[in-house]
Amino acid sequence: MSFFQNTLDLIEKAADIMKLDGDVQTMISHPNRIIQVSIPVKMDNGQTRIFEGFRVQHSNLRGPYKGGIRYHQDVNMEEVKALATLMTFKCAVVDIPLGGGKGGIIVNPKELSNAELERMTRAYTAQIAPFIGPDIDIPAPDVNTDGQIMTWIADEYSRIKQRPALGVVTGKPLFFGGSLGRNRATAQGGVFVLKEATKDLGKKPEDTRVVIQGFGNAGAHAAEILESEGYRVVAVSDSKGGIYCHEGIHVVRAIKCKEETGSVHECTVVGKKFDYHVEEGAVCERITNEQLLELECDILILSALENQVTGKNAHQVKAKLILELANGPLDAEADTILAERGVTVIPDILANAGGVTVSYFEWVQNQMNYYWPEDEVHERLQKIMVQSWEHVKAASDKYSTTLRMGAFITAFERLAEVMKARSIV
Repeated sequence: MSFFQNTLDLIEKAADIMKLDGDVQTMISHPNRIIQVSIPVKMDNGQTRIFEGFRVQHSNLRGPYKGGIRYHQDVNMEEVKALATLMTFKCAVVDIPLGGGKGGIIVNPKELSNAELERMTRAYTAQIAPFIGPDIDIPAPDVNTDGQIMTWIADEYSRIKQRPALGVVTGKPLFFGGSLGRNRATAQGGVFVLKEATKDLGKKPEDTRVVIQGFGNAGAHAAEILESEGYRVVAVSDSKGGIYCHEGIHVVRAIKCKEETGSVHECTVVGKKFDYHVEEGAVCERITNEQLLELECDILILSALENQVTGKNAHQVKAKLILELANGPLDAEADTILAERGVTVIPDILANAGGVTVSYFEWVQNQMNYYWPEDEVHERLQKIMVQSWEHVKAASDKYSTTLRMGAFITAFERLAEVMKARSIV
């Protein structure tokens, strides 16, 4: 089953549970606009190469389209449609006035020089410029894109429109209209929700064992935040593999190791430059991503790619609670199996919504040309994430269903309200 079809199935399931008006479900199951472009780029060797790019604008019922742009060799239209749809629901779950969009280019950015990457980004921007803008569609970073790429997009868009338009994208560097707190926002938002969800577990942070798949921006920041609050992070992994340290990982050293070697998998030997077991003299084990998912732990944080836990390995997952910092890390079969086993899953459209929430803050600050201190961003994010958790939990309890369905129902209620007020249904 495709990622998009899985998303439509979740929408249908939530609509059935809440007995939603069929017209609302029909409207929200189809993207408003799909943009597909060919991007010619002059490579460093003088030859021209054509890249394929997408932008899906799912819904602007509650505000401008909003969603990241990913650069990855496996990007496809079905994936982008699914992610754009989920962004609509994500923005509605946290009740910010934005809709859903998503973009991507089929490319392995590691194979391009910095100059080629810039030319490709600017060419892509020129192709989609008629369809984006601070009041229309506001892209952001996603897989393999960052603040530098957002700077190129904003600069190219401003050049085309012949006026400054920093608010066309979010996730920009601070010196170019970015927001304080944006870099850690996805992780911090997830931790705010996680702490609310674990209040009833009755465990102290130091007795709570955490495993993290995906040690990039979101996963590494989540590890740092949790370590600083006393939680015991015992295993982390990236695309090359992971490490398991029974008594806990020294997270800051692990991050430094990855920065210098390219993978946490490369630094597991005691006495080497990076000894990152919290217990002196203890040895960390190298493990695969598959082994990491099956470790004994209290909390499993999924912050890699889609479909990491499936019907094939869901029975082996031993975590009591899963936090989805990545988009769609469970497939539909795994979701059902884990629910039947009583594993609590905090769904992606709530768990990782801290990123889009602080992107919204950045957009607001760009519009005002007035920028908030980091503690204000932090406080605003905490308030939104805690309130969103409370609404989702209430919907889950009301309909005796999972948190995922509670999140979709919460979003649907807000989307349906706007549709009816605007006489769309």
